[in-house]
Amino acid sequence: MNQIQLPPIVKNLLIINVLFFAATYVFQSKGEDLGAYLGAYYFDSPNFKIWQPITYMFMHGGFTHILFNMFALYMFGGVLESRWGSKRFINFYLITGLGALALQWAVQAFEVYQITGTAFGNDSQMLKSLAQGMYNPAQFDALQATTLQGIYFVPMVGASGAIFGLLVAFGMLYPNTELYIMFIPVPVKAKYIIPIYIVLELFLGVASFQGDSVAHYAHLGGALLGFILVKLWKDKNTYYDYYE
Repeated sequence: MNQIQLPPIVKNLLIINVLFFAATYVFQSKGEDLGAYLGAYYFDSPNFKIWQPITYMFMHGGFTHILFNMFALYMFGGVLESRWGSKRFINFYLITGLGALALQWAVQAFEVYQITGTAFGNDSQMLKSLAQGMYNPAQFDALQATTLQGIYFVPMVGASGAIFGLLVAFGMLYPNTELYIMFIPVPVKAKYIIPIYIVLELFLGVASFQGDSVAHYAHLGGALLGFILVKLWKDKNTYYDYYE
């Protein structure tokens, strides 16, 4: 993996993400929350804007968040863009990022429906009260109110959905590549470690541990779209390549 060339799309994605991250702190110093404009809100939220499904992929919630995502983009994206070419790679990246948001929205819509009886078109006065931290106990309890507040008024940010798509594609195309994983002292083949990672995300998404703010279903959405795209493209070398 030490001979990776940095192709143009990966290089520009790295630059754009870093610029957006720097801009977040510049605007924050001026009292503006850039994430509130460019992060992706639930489609029924009064804060949702049409550009957010694209811009959310370039926003990150902290240094650790962007560091791990950009490291994965560099390590795996460079290999995949060199194989596919720039056009197919950027299509893959954007489609998996959109797929990540779509699955997250679907899960949120189901949660909203369970609480309110409808996934969209909820009463504007109810939403205004929730935005102010208030709710009607006759409608739902405190836990349900917290869930709705998180869905309607907390934006999703990060390239993680697209990154999970890249991980799955890499695992499918280069299954025997040995990867070094943090805290594991021996290399593990991609065909083993990546499926384990996906199953872990599924478990965390279903378990919904209190205080967990990670959009696990978005990760799974990116992974699912990545799997489907590689299958549809029917790469002749799939499952037979070995990258060193």
